[in-house]
Amino acid sequence: MNQKTHEQAELADGRTVCAGCGAVAEGTLPTWTCSVENGERRYFCDACARENIRAIEGRLDSSWW
Repeated sequence: MNQKTHEQAELADGRTVCAGCGAVAEGTLPTWTCSVENGERRYFCDACARENIRAIEGRLDSSWW
């Protein structure tokens, strides 16, 4: 599969960044949401995911939120 890597979703040290608010995850991400938009993986923290759950479930790109 020709997916782009998650260069925007990860910092140089491997930590994941929320595409919504910019929060940085420490450790594993059991409550974060992953979305693939235009071939890029985007991660959203639990607060951003909860705030936009209807748009996420409707598969709207985050640019619409």
